[in-house]
Amino acid sequence: MFLHIGGYTAVSLEELVAILDLETTKRESTREFLGFAADEKMVVHIGKREREKSIIITSNRIYLSPISAATLLKRSLLQEAVG
Repeated sequence: MFLHIGGYTAVSLEELVAILDLETTKRESTREFLGFAADEKMVVHIGKREREKSIIITSNRIYLSPISAATLLKRSLLQEAVG
């Protein structure tokens, strides 16, 4: 099953590690993690920058999505129930 995370992007639920609210970036450790991931070219921005609401961490990439973490969580739970 796949989770639509914004724009034309979907990720496999099998690869999904975490969905975080962008508010967590206020923590220094999260900012450091995102900085490291950006340096390694692992961060993908979906949609317009500055409109990100959530961070989606998969086994291969980190996505910054304009869809809220709460909405993505609901979608993932629906996909699991259907699958």
